[in-house]
Amino acid sequence: MRVLQLIDSLDAGGAERVAVNFANGLQDHIDGSYLCVTRKEGLLKSSIKTVEHYVFLNKKKTIDLKALLVLKRFIKKHRIAIIHAHSTSIFTAVMVKFLGARVKIIWHDHYGKSDYLNERPKWALKFCALFINYIFSVNDKLVYWSKKELGFKKTSYLENFVSFSNQSAETVLTGEDGYRIVCLANLRPQKDHMNLINAFHLFYTAHPKYSLHLIGKDFNDDYSAEIKQLIIDLRLENAVSIYGSRNDTFQILKQAKIAVLASKSEGLPLALLEYGYMSLPVVCTNVGDCSKVITAHENGLLIEAQHPQKLKEALNELVSSPNQATRLGMNLKTTVSNHFSESAILSKVTEIYKTVAYGY
Repeated sequence: MRVLQLIDSLDAGGAERVAVNFANGLQDHIDGSYLCVTRKEGLLKSSIKTVEHYVFLNKKKTIDLKALLVLKRFIKKHRIAIIHAHSTSIFTAVMVKFLGARVKIIWHDHYGKSDYLNERPKWALKFCALFINYIFSVNDKLVYWSKKELGFKKTSYLENFVSFSNQSAETVLTGEDGYRIVCLANLRPQKDHMNLINAFHLFYTAHPKYSLHLIGKDFNDDYSAEIKQLIIDLRLENAVSIYGSRNDTFQILKQAKIAVLASKSEGLPLALLEYGYMSLPVVCTNVGDCSKVITAHENGLLIEAQHPQKLKEALNELVSSPNQATRLGMNLKTTVSNHFSESAILSKVTEIYKTVAYGY
């Protein structure tokens, strides 16, 4: 059985990391594991384990016949049985099937605004659902949404897993060792960096040794401008650093003391699992399926979203109780190892692949 992971870009985002992790990890589980990127290459290209199993379409428009024909030929050449399409790449998967590619399609729904599903467009996805054989969703809300809004029954929740393979070690964080707070999140409104920066400002007044490090793609849009202006307005230029996309997450987290997510909407963020893998004490907002990973005061601190004072108090708690912080970090590592391991999740995925490919 041969499976192609399909993703629109190789930017260092959550869905992109998952696609690359699956393409790399499945090489020891199935006959052939492949990766196709439709629109844009990026930092994660260096993480690809087998370049001979990789193709870039350089798709320029919504319906790009040239790109679709390249994909169709690649599928035929490598005898691909299943396209595992991540996020919006599902539209490319459906179109290549229209062109006659003889494949089954699995859609991996990574939708990040799962707390605002009433705003999600659905008509194009309802059409795509006619050609989909199975849906993986990154949290239970999305499973329910697929069943209710798309009328699709063959769907299940699939955990993410952590992999730091094929990463370089390049990024050196500013600030003092032992006093760094890290947030892994692209600069998107649902990640609520404004909340985080306001909370850090309250915290920083009493703890001026600490620094905040924002790792994630900077889209240089209005939201990015607002973040940078807030840093200036609060006079935090020497305490808050923005790094953009980075592909050496392992190296970055080794330099951190505390990790945080301040989102107002999530699926199940890969960053949270990466924090746990590195045994970091975590403060996280209680959105999406974060509570599937964090149990308050057992392996992290789970707080109300959009509440800077609560976030500040949680940071104070970790700083004032270092033994507790260490315990929470170690417990989170145990949770991630027991429930979000690569081998367990890839075994689960291959069983679904067999069901889709062979009908059992």
